[in-house]
Amino acid sequence: MNEWLDEVPWNEQGLIPVVAQDFSSGRVLTVAWMNREALEKTVAGQEAVYWSRSRKKLWRKGEDSGHVQKVREVRIDCDADALLLRVEQVGGIACHTGRESCFFRKLQNGRWVATDPVLKDPSLIYKK
Repeated sequence: MNEWLDEVPWNEQGLIPVVAQDFSSGRVLTVAWMNREALEKTVAGQEAVYWSRSRKKLWRKGEDSGHVQKVREVRIDCDADALLLRVEQVGGIACHTGRESCFFRKLQNGRWVATDPVLKDPSLIYKK
């Protein structure tokens, strides 16, 4: 039934790295991890579900913030050791810091410098 899941070479922890990319702009939004159940739920529901290594549980992107990732395509790379989700980022914010992308810092003159603006104060996003 889901033979395609058997073709994913899960690592020793049963995980695979996943890059989330904005479907329209091509910008890389975030990198996360999935286990088999997360990938299965992502494909079935067409919204990104990841495995939180710190919390040791499934995590539906946007479950707290409302900034879900609607999945337009799922791809696997040539070596089958990473996945690419091409997504529509609801609300335009993928990062818990309130920015469009988690990749908002750039190396300049030996220092990491924040180059992207905060679009929404995280304290207004996460009210817990």
